[in-house]
Amino acid sequence: MKKADAIKQALVSIAEANSGILRPADVVNAARAKSSPLHSQFEWDNSKAAEQFRLWQAQKLIRVTVEYLGPEDTCDPTRVFVSLTPDRLTKGGGYRELTQVLANRNFREQLLQDAFMEMQHFQQKYAQLKELGEVFAAMRKVSPKLKKKAA
Repeated sequence: MKKADAIKQALVSIAEANSGILRPADVVNAARAKSSPLHSQFEWDNSKAAEQFRLWQAQKLIRVTVEYLGPEDTCDPTRVFVSLTPDRLTKGGGYRELTQVLANRNFREQLLQDAFMEMQHFQQKYAQLKELGEVFAAMRKVSPKLKKKAA
């Protein structure tokens, strides 16, 4: 059995043992056994794992930092920092201030390209939901414009 198949089967088995719910804590517990196909997917050295967790916490903090671009009672919060694809591909990744990205032609075009890719992923992920048909139609109208701008 291929490794990916073994991992999938282990995850399915955990979900089935828990009334169809797959919880991260249950996955970690099942992965503790060295014989588990999930074991190699985790960092078991607590020092390294702690540092990885702190990095994850920093990413979470960056992603939830918002500001109001207008009066708070009339507008939605906007993220302060965004991660552009080229930045994510470099070691350590990185985020940029949204206002700086929007003010720079190249960064803005990259953000548009990233948005286009996310729209495609959204459509693929939820394609079976017919209730989103109008949303998908609107996305298809915008997609050619985004492709042109990115090119």
